[in-house]
Amino acid sequence: MDRTKNEKFIILLATLACIGLSVESIVMGWEFWVPPLILAGAVSLWVMDLSGHVPAGIRKAYYLVYAMLALFYHGVHETSFFDVALVFMLVMASYSLLDHIYMMNLFLLEYVVVMVIQFILAYRNDTFTLGTLEISRVILHVMAVVLVYFTCIRSINGRAEAENIDKEKEERIKAYEADMEDFLSNISHELRTPVNVVNGMSDLLIKRDVGYEANAIKDAGIRLAYQIEDIQDYTECKRHKVRLEEEEYMSTSLINDVVASYKLIDNNRDLVLIVDIDPKVPTMMKGDITKLHKIFRHLLENAVKFTKHGGIYVRLSAEKKEYGVNLCIEMTDTGIGMDRKALEAVSVGMYQVNKKRNRSSGGIGLGLFIVYGFAHRMGGFVKIESEKKNGTTVRVTIPQTVVDPSPCLALPRHFTGNILFHVRSDKYKIPKVRDFYRTMAANLAQGIHAPLFAAGTVKEIERYREKLDVSFIFMGQEEYEENSAYFDEMSKGDIVVAVSAGEGFRATLGSNVVVMPKPLYAYPVIRVLNEGKNAGNIEFTETTEKPMFTGIKALVVDDEPMNLVVAQSLFKDYEMIIDTASSGKEAINKFRAGDYDIIFMDHMMPEMDGVEAMKRIKSAGFELRKDAIVVALTANAVSGAREMFVNEGFDGFIAKPINMVEFERVMLKLFPGRTSGREV
Repeated sequence: MDRTKNEKFIILLATLACIGLSVESIVMGWEFWVPPLILAGAVSLWVMDLSGHVPAGIRKAYYLVYAMLALFYHGVHETSFFDVALVFMLVMASYSLLDHIYMMNLFLLEYVVVMVIQFILAYRNDTFTLGTLEISRVILHVMAVVLVYFTCIRSINGRAEAENIDKEKEERIKAYEADMEDFLSNISHELRTPVNVVNGMSDLLIKRDVGYEANAIKDAGIRLAYQIEDIQDYTECKRHKVRLEEEEYMSTSLINDVVASYKLIDNNRDLVLIVDIDPKVPTMMKGDITKLHKIFRHLLENAVKFTKHGGIYVRLSAEKKEYGVNLCIEMTDTGIGMDRKALEAVSVGMYQVNKKRNRSSGGIGLGLFIVYGFAHRMGGFVKIESEKKNGTTVRVTIPQTVVDPSPCLALPRHFTGNILFHVRSDKYKIPKVRDFYRTMAANLAQGIHAPLFAAGTVKEIERYREKLDVSFIFMGQEEYEENSAYFDEMSKGDIVVAVSAGEGFRATLGSNVVVMPKPLYAYPVIRVLNEGKNAGNIEFTETTEKPMFTGIKALVVDDEPMNLVVAQSLFKDYEMIIDTASSGKEAINKFRAGDYDIIFMDHMMPEMDGVEAMKRIKSAGFELRKDAIVVALTANAVSGAREMFVNEGFDGFIAKPINMVEFERVMLKLFPGRTSGREV
């Protein structure tokens, strides 16, 4: 029993004993005013325990005083001569559960005092004589009390020793875990530099068109970079040291990230991805977008990893709250599912796949733990529903601040007409996939307040066309290819025909069919509904204009020569003028002698680290009246690193391996008026 239960157990025994003492007092005709006090004291024991306001030390002292008074009252009556030892032994055994030796000492001392009083009473009482039998009984009782006393002392000491051993064991385990987490953290940090080189050099090889091997190298580098991030995230979640870096973001960027991530995942099982975004999700929110991306990635990787047939359904929605919204991420697959034991482990964020499953599926088994850690840190929660061999649904709910409450997807007010969703009912072997598509279509129609109808066959399409003003027909590649001539002819009229198809698909030459590359999700559908046939062939992502930082002179500082080569190559692609330095001291000298628009500074360098070098450069800039913009370019990418470096005085932060999207974001923020662009 734990200590709280021990207290209640002792109070219960004390209450029962005092009720018996009160009854004995009344029957034996002892002092009439004592039983009410005894019962009141028993009530006070319960009040003190249940209130929870009295410190433990005071409570235990009160229990002791109450017991000693009751024992004294019982022991000073002549009729209790041969009962005293038994009562004291019971009280000692009970109170030993409180694990205080001083209590045993006081009870033994009180027993001696009570027995002295009993002998005095027996001496004064002429009718009571102490014969050989009585004396032997008294000696036996005294020996029993002393034996119980030493037994209780030994028991208390034994429990104390066991508790100390457990504490030492727990401390050793914690120290071991801390050492292991330090090791993992250091390993992930050290691996970032060579991975940065691998990814950068593979980019160089790809630009030189040396062959498909370069793409394989880059894919392996990206995968390794993700696993390094996972190790870092795991250690931070384990230590409860996850720090949030909140910024404003577009809600559609989350879905675009899901689509892009799915395209990068090695999926050789022809799994179908259905992405359902509620159009009413706010256009812009504020939160830790990086951790949201990682949550999506881990959920998607797990779903793909453990789904052999069928598909994956992703839904993004939002519930309005006083503080903004609860952003709801739902991921459902048709995979192998989990049993009750695994679900119980997952519910506390400690689930890892078993070794057999892990070996067959790849990965290092940290994804769900990281999802739990991030969600809880952001004030959200995770709920998982699963059934063995019948798929899994993971729901992550996270509070977010709303910046722009307008719907992320909407139709123009003048929109008219009806929409048909053409999917053959027998197309998918697993009925859940068909249900995913229907749910997505229904949610989209409800969200944009547009009339949508499902048509499984060409005959149904014709019936709808006779009754309704059909303006749009959406379908899959198989449905189109089955009746391509019919839909080609239809596309030449007033009806917009849109086909969701795989890479390499081309509609019939001369038709006006709009192609939407898989996976099908709300954004391209809304584009087609808004732009009609003018939407053209919609790519996976929006056509963007790559920013160019022409003429910006940069100094890259790093003690690793290959990192300098990589940075030079990557940054020159933006038409920047690049110079390098291999140490903080060299960087200071070059800054004093030259004229640089920006300095990219590594953190961990010998002799002088990046923070000290940055501060000296800033000081030199103030002295020379030159602008000194210094950005941390480092493998130190723990949670809160950006905030830490900015607080030190850096103007920006870019983690290794270098993410070019992050690089562009930082540069656009620092040089908003000095960019040009080209389409990519």
